[in-house]
Amino acid sequence: MTNHQKRLAVPKSWPVERKEETYTTKAAAGPHGEDGVPLLIVLRDVLGYADSKKEARYALDQDSVLVNGTAVSDERRPIGMFDILAFVEREEYYRVFPDEGGRLSLTPIDAESAGSKLGKIVGKRQVPGGDTQLTLHDGRTLLVEDASAYAGNDSIVVSNDTTDIVAHFTYEEGALVTAVSGAHAGRIGTIDEIQVTPGSSANNVLIDAADGEERFETIEEYVVVIDENFTDDGGDEE
Repeated sequence: MTNHQKRLAVPKSWPVERKEETYTTKAAAGPHGEDGVPLLIVLRDVLGYADSKKEARYALDQDSVLVNGTAVSDERRPIGMFDILAFVEREEYYRVFPDEGGRLSLTPIDAESAGSKLGKIVGKRQVPGGDTQLTLHDGRTLLVEDASAYAGNDSIVVSNDTTDIVAHFTYEEGALVTAVSGAHAGRIGTIDEIQVTPGSSANNVLIDAADGEERFETIEEYVVVIDENFTDDGGDEE
């Protein structure tokens, strides 16, 4: 199976120029599904820390590039929404976040913020033994003894070192959220109204925009609850 992908066919979330070359690196199997961006693209095309695949592999072999607290050696490892990238030798830390075009961008954060990662709860089920398994947007799962406080579409912040839940944000009217896909990707605001749609159609969410613009509407699937730290970290896309 080829390790290359045509640039014109990559997902819109990938931060690559589609017409400069015919092919780019294909992401390996892993978290984030087909939207996952190969780490090589982040190192070479976004940050400019490597000029070639060979240079990227050398850097990764030094165990100085961490994704969600773990050293990564595979340049094709998928990177996606809310992942935390740490460059140990440079003492640089980034959170993956959508820009207003829906493309993934890197938001500089401090070392303390890099110690945990936010995840949206997309699944919840009981497992043998009485615990409840929560499934997050990137495919991660974790077990909790008491799941009564957690519901689908809530967000939790998980420590990279211990996998403990260190914060919980409820999906409800008044919550601070960001749209991660669709026409309003990258915009931030507070939920004004959740419109429950009967049947199998997606629920609509009306959001009062934080940028002072008119409120916007999107579907529940595209909304992720965040906290105010996401708007305070600052920094521009690299």
